[in-house]
Amino acid sequence: MNTASAPEATGAESLRARETLKALYGYVRPHRWAVALGLLCALAGAAGGLLQPLATKTLVDRLSSGGTIGTILLAMTVLVLLSMVAEAFGAYVLERTAESVVLAARRSLIGRLLRLRLAEVDRMQPGDLMSRVTSDTTLLRAVSTQAVVSAATGAVTLVAAVVVMAFLDAVLLGVTLGVVAVVSVAAALVMPKIGQAAERAQAAVGEMSTGLERVFGAFRTVKASGAEERETARVEAAARRAWRHGVRSAKWEAVLGSADDLAVELAFLAVLAVGGARVASGDMPVSTLIAFLLYLFYLMEPVYKLVEAASHYQEGAAAIARIAQVDGLATEKTEKQDRQRSVRPRPTSVRFEEVSFRYGPGLPDIHQRVDFEVPGGGMTAFVGPSGAGKSTVFALVERFYEATGGRVLVDGKDVTKWPLSELRSVIGYVEQDAPVLAGTLRENLVFAAPGATDDDIREVLARTRLDALVERLPHGLDTPVGHRGTKLSGGERQRVAIARALLRRPRLLLLDEATSQLDAVNELALRDVIAETARETTVLVVAHRLSTVTDADRIVVMDAGKVRAVGTHEELRAEDELYAQLAATQLLTSAGRG
Repeated sequence: MNTASAPEATGAESLRARETLKALYGYVRPHRWAVALGLLCALAGAAGGLLQPLATKTLVDRLSSGGTIGTILLAMTVLVLLSMVAEAFGAYVLERTAESVVLAARRSLIGRLLRLRLAEVDRMQPGDLMSRVTSDTTLLRAVSTQAVVSAATGAVTLVAAVVVMAFLDAVLLGVTLGVVAVVSVAAALVMPKIGQAAERAQAAVGEMSTGLERVFGAFRTVKASGAEERETARVEAAARRAWRHGVRSAKWEAVLGSADDLAVELAFLAVLAVGGARVASGDMPVSTLIAFLLYLFYLMEPVYKLVEAASHYQEGAAAIARIAQVDGLATEKTEKQDRQRSVRPRPTSVRFEEVSFRYGPGLPDIHQRVDFEVPGGGMTAFVGPSGAGKSTVFALVERFYEATGGRVLVDGKDVTKWPLSELRSVIGYVEQDAPVLAGTLRENLVFAAPGATDDDIREVLARTRLDALVERLPHGLDTPVGHRGTKLSGGERQRVAIARALLRRPRLLLLDEATSQLDAVNELALRDVIAETARETTVLVVAHRLSTVTDADRIVVMDAGKVRAVGTHEELRAEDELYAQLAATQLLTSAGRG
């Protein structure tokens, strides 16, 4: 069993390595000429260093023969300066390129994350997704340029140094390579451990981001529940895991660096012993031994570069693997639409034909052969117990999710046949919790209609009774509303969400319990606005208040994922037992409050 699984594991690892290298090349390819320039500069600097031991040998030989050394010293000085300039310029080019690689990766990730299907977002943790954009992409900086160039320059200079050392003395080269080979085998065993620790550290950072996002998403609830210490402990646990794996990675990197130094030091001692004996026996001049020892110390830099490149690659491979997971998530296809805003939008019809839906394999059906038709214009209300599938109707119309059976038709056309951006451009949608984004009030109002004029804004403010709010705000429409609209009341946030939808002049308006947090006066005013809107567009309302649906043209009663009945308020109260119970309960509730 073990022998059979070993090749499979090896194949999986090699496949993963190939995919990582392919992904890495994809990031580097647009900047390949800049990387090539940085590589040439690095090689030029390395060449200068490579020539210095030979110049030193020539200097020692000239001193031994009594010749002048001024020209050689001048040449060595110029060589050192040119090497430094080349290396500095190459380092700048590579750092600039690395930042460009990170920027491109972040732009790609951000664009993809905002196009993810809702099912994928439901499955993933938002904080973890954010850490892939921030933390994981940062690791690309080193692996995309420094690791590539370090590996290339390290390999080239190492080979060049070995060739020159072979020319100087083959015996001493054999001693050097023997010592280095022994230590390198031990170093190779450490490499995978660095990659594993780095990947686990990045995953822990993602957990930490998820924990923080969880807390800030319900900050008041956390404080009101006295849960600060518990939530702090939860986030700190992820931080400790990140620290633990980071320390583990640092430990193995230290072992790797020590192995590098150990190889050079042991080689130096071996060469000094063997070379000293050869000089004493007259088999080689002392200048050759000095030059060889200089090359031996010079080997530290290319070997260090190779070790550094391998270390960066292990860390970068972990980041690339996490970024690649986002690339594998399903996204929506959207096309830009130059939609003309019409003064009088044409009402849109909606029809569900035997629609079934579930959130995933093995999960219960949310909709079971749902069938109803809403003609263009007027207001249709959806009522029923909690969990009946009312809000899911809106999610399927907007194509946030795809029906698993049947068809959803808008204007007689299957929603899957509509270009997604065109479909959503004709819909105004107010969610149940009426989210308000951080920013100014104006930015929130025009969020769905960026081309709206000041006259349009003033009109919708008056219709939704937000004009008084704007007058009270210190900077009017340009007043920040706080994170998630915390500077507004619940009713104000709902009115902002409704105004935002109306400002779009939709052909189909979806209101998911859009007036639940309004007082009686504002609710009555909004009911008039909705009634007015229903004369020129199609309005679908999910409601739990009887006052919201009594004036509806038709009411769809849902229960356990099925359509139970369709009719007016009076018809359903007389003919449908469930609706009669709901109406009676709400009437009693209203009486009790009244």
